[in-house]
Amino acid sequence: MLTDGRPMVEVIKEIQVTEATWYRWLNQYGSEKNAESSKRTKELEYENARLKRLLAEKELAIDILNEVAKGKF
Repeated sequence: MLTDGRPMVEVIKEIQVTEATWYRWLNQYGSEKNAESSKRTKELEYENARLKRLLAEKELAIDILNEVAKGKF
């Protein structure tokens, strides 16, 4: 990995963090790419839940209309 053209090891030493700590942080918090991916996943989960609610409401409306059409109200 390079940061501003410098090796990551050099940057880690400059901020006075051990390599082990750096890699632990990287695994724990991920990279920007992981953060963007996580954000997109959350957005998709929210949209999926919204669509499931809409589908459930439509199915309920259809069921109610079928019951009314049969005269079972």
